[in-house]
Amino acid sequence: MRPRFPRLGRPEPEVKTGTAPNGLAYESVWSYPRPPSLEPEPRPVVVSVDGRTVASSHRAIRVCETAGAPTIYLPEDDITPGALRRSAGRGSYCEWKGAASYFDVVAGEREIPAAAWTYEDPSPGFEQIAGHFSFYPALVECRLAGELVRPQPGGFYGGWITDEITGPVKGEPGSEGW
Repeated sequence: MRPRFPRLGRPEPEVKTGTAPNGLAYESVWSYPRPPSLEPEPRPVVVSVDGRTVASSHRAIRVCETAGAPTIYLPEDDITPGALRRSAGRGSYCEWKGAASYFDVVAGEREIPAAAWTYEDPSPGFEQIAGHFSFYPALVECRLAGELVRPQPGGFYGGWITDEITGPVKGEPGSEGW
């Protein structure tokens, strides 16, 4: 029996040194650890929809995992009241962080289904992100220190790509086995 997704070899990381256009040193997603690391995100974070701010934080947490773009989690207190509504029937499971719950983002009359998620009871070692939410940059506008975030490729992962991030990044076609 042939596996549905044969394990692919690790791709060669893009090698960049020096300073990215945003003033930060280049960093490869292939230098991130497994299991993922958690660290404070020093840059101010703003999430908006159609020009309406739905979240703004100086207390975000950055989660970095091998081959994936960093994911930024904001404390619930830094999210505009009423901007999140629990999504019906959707969830997922991360081997490291545990069960994720999804939320629709509401801004004025606009509602974006399942545009945010949280780990309400994260696995041991990831308790720091309890009470924090991340947003899909493919669905809402996310900014780090004013820089517009680009979404991680594919529709599943919610990584945040900024100018200093180098890859290749999982989520692209052919990366199922990374």
